[in-house]
Amino acid sequence: MVQLTTPPTPPSPPTPAAPAEPTVGRSGKVHGTRYKWGILWIGIFAQAAFSATFQGIPTSGSILQTAYSLSTGQLGFVLAAVTAGIFVTDVFWGILSDRIGERVVLITGLSGTTVALALVTAFLVPSGGAVPSYVALAVVLFFAGALGGCVNGASGRAVMGWFPPAKRGFAISLRVAAVPAGGAIGAAVLPPLALGAGFRWVFAFLTLFCLLATLAVVIWLDEPPLARTKRDGSTAATDVPDPLKRWDIWRVAITAFLLDLPQFLVLTFGSVFLHTVKGMSIGSIAVLLVVIQILGAVSRVWGGRWTDRHGGRYRRTLVTLYSWVIAVAYTGIAVFESSPTWIVAGLLILAGFLSCGWHGVHYAEIATMAGAERSGTALGLENTMVFAGAFATPLLIPLLLDVSGWWAVMLLIGAAPAVLSALLMPRELPREPKPAV
Repeated sequence: MVQLTTPPTPPSPPTPAAPAEPTVGRSGKVHGTRYKWGILWIGIFAQAAFSATFQGIPTSGSILQTAYSLSTGQLGFVLAAVTAGIFVTDVFWGILSDRIGERVVLITGLSGTTVALALVTAFLVPSGGAVPSYVALAVVLFFAGALGGCVNGASGRAVMGWFPPAKRGFAISLRVAAVPAGGAIGAAVLPPLALGAGFRWVFAFLTLFCLLATLAVVIWLDEPPLARTKRDGSTAATDVPDPLKRWDIWRVAITAFLLDLPQFLVLTFGSVFLHTVKGMSIGSIAVLLVVIQILGAVSRVWGGRWTDRHGGRYRRTLVTLYSWVIAVAYTGIAVFESSPTWIVAGLLILAGFLSCGWHGVHYAEIATMAGAERSGTALGLENTMVFAGAFATPLLIPLLLDVSGWWAVMLLIGAAPAVLSALLMPRELPREPKPAV
């Protein structure tokens, strides 16, 4: 018998992938598929400008102390002023971003910060032998921080709104990496400016930086189309559980407070410790702080990229691992304080860049837990905790130094909070079971 066979059907040509559709922003403008990256760069630029202020000024701490004739306690008061302002207003900015949008919030806050820094430049710098009141300086810097704190939650919310979930970890990490990047710019630029030209040029540089960031927001920033998701049937912002009423989100946020103590130990009094205890020059200290900030930025981006490749998992695990290593490094500094400078400096770099490097995955985790519609509030809570630590650190260190020594500072401000963070961070969520085939 002849067996009839059906000839194989030739494979159909592959269907070309449909190009991604342009997106209509909240303003009604149509944006191409690459616009979200422009939003990210605006957020990075705005965050770096503000970070150069609140992280850059402390890198000139020893110079500031001399120029303004400050005691150690007065120096801590001035350095805490900016972060105190951020601490007071950050949740407010986050909630406001969720309600009225990030564009208005960013323009309002950044404009105010620019004006505050301009006032310092004009009226509150040493000139002709006259030294302005450190209290007046601290008050104006407080308002600069209170207004500039809008950047932390609002720019992160913009990134959450424009990027899809699979890329949010990387995008948020890039945006958060702008904090140490701005700090690195401040560490590289501000001490030489302070030594060579005086603090008028220091604050003029910061004023110009914030002014340019404000203009970038005014010209290019459009708000993400969150309203579109509601029409598609997803949950409206008012139906999403309030992040401020969730204990799991509070636990994550509290670990941010704890980890910020060792971070700002390096950023506020690291230069004082290395200069007074180890005898390092101002130039060498500036280089070391720049290295810490650069490594911290790289760590933030790497962490976001790596966890995105694992479906957003292991963010909590990574933060816990960083916490344990930070604790070990600070304990080493306390124990080996009298060792050669290169050993102590190496341990400080390790502790410093890890205590600057956890933010990316941490911010991505808390924003993801809250959801895009409530991410402004969650990021506001996160930043309130972060800057509570930044505010408390320069106030606590002089008190400890008055009754003890640097070893106690390294253990109680550096190591102990990191251990508590490792113990408090919630465990990794179980992996979702794969659907049955």
